[in-house]
Amino acid sequence: MDATTASLIRSPLLPHDTSRNGAGPMFLTASGPGFTRSGSKHQLRLRENAFTRFSRPLQSSTTASQTRRSVVVKALAASDDASSKPIAPLQLKSPAGQFLSQILVTHPHLVPAAVEQQLEQLQTDRDSQGQNTDSSSSLPGTDIVLYRRIAELKENERRKTLEEILYALVVQKFMEANVSLIPSITPSSDPSGRVDTWPTKVEKLEQLHSPEMYEMIHNHLALILGSRIGDLTSVAQISKLRVGQVYAASVMYGYFLKRVDQRFQLEKTMKLLPGGGADESKTSVEQPHDGTYEAVSSHPEVGAFAGGVSAKGFGSEIKPSRLRTYVMSFDSETLQRYATIRSREAVGIIEKHTEALFGKPEIVITPQGTVDSSKDEQIKISFGGMKRLVLEAVTFGSFLWDVESHVDARYQFVLN
Repeated sequence: MDATTASLIRSPLLPHDTSRNGAGPMFLTASGPGFTRSGSKHQLRLRENAFTRFSRPLQSSTTASQTRRSVVVKALAASDDASSKPIAPLQLKSPAGQFLSQILVTHPHLVPAAVEQQLEQLQTDRDSQGQNTDSSSSLPGTDIVLYRRIAELKENERRKTLEEILYALVVQKFMEANVSLIPSITPSSDPSGRVDTWPTKVEKLEQLHSPEMYEMIHNHLALILGSRIGDLTSVAQISKLRVGQVYAASVMYGYFLKRVDQRFQLEKTMKLLPGGGADESKTSVEQPHDGTYEAVSSHPEVGAFAGGVSAKGFGSEIKPSRLRTYVMSFDSETLQRYATIRSREAVGIIEKHTEALFGKPEIVITPQGTVDSSKDEQIKISFGGMKRLVLEAVTFGSFLWDVESHVDARYQFVLN
């Protein structure tokens, strides 16, 4: 950490709880001789006198004052410019979410400490509500209904705050990896009409996963891109709705893969894997005959794209992998449990992030019960851009599993 010291201050971000002697929610923010809070935006601004100790002894007071003002103006301009560029497609709306968004831009290293304070506040509020619920049993019938309604609203507020805390932690993990999230996909100003003008960062995204997990991700990419997996410069015109569906499915797939890989790595370390941890090169993948082929061929991404991608030959792209063999050993109940998103908050994050990235689709159902695709927007995207999208989505799901587990250890909310 720099010269700035971290201190706990009272914050108006959440309502104060007067039942605790007026002690309001506490948040970790940056404060010190060179910082002050300004207005309701919770921006960190440099004070002029913070630079006094660094001025030269022979410098006149007027010149020093002008220099200090110039430095302050430049610092504020840089901060405002950075704040104007969203670091993620989903903009957080709750007071706590907006606070974390500002910290992500100005002092991302303080995010974990700020999250810890907010989780403590959420736990305190939940405990307080539980005590009030026990004491409300003696209230008249009408008052009980009103009290339950208020309690429900507070619970919804806590859930929304928790959802945005999880999202902020996922964004921070991308920032730590030095990978920027793809911005909201809008009509392109590129002469070719391509929407994928974002940096590739493919190598960095690939390095964020274990070798066994990346083998599964590569197979996932093969299912989606098919024969074009080696031709990443070609451009296709694709349904934006379909691309959004693939992105959301890939997020869930990354969540599932990280959950399975975590168990796999633990058993591998403890030498509990079937076969005693034999060399992967000597491990054969036994082809199942219980309907798995139908499950693969009905993969949600297969045949999803127009413009050269088909389901033919996908089976030949599936390469044997140790993790895939491990997953095949699960019984149906275990596989179903691992494939389920554990919390409502995680489901909400996937939905909102995908909608922020691709927009809210306009789906029209015909009288015959089919989806009318006449209003489906078409976008031009290269297969390299599609690979980047899928890799980001899988990584997003993997990070979501990590932060969900981390937060649940401090504020229990996961269902299973």
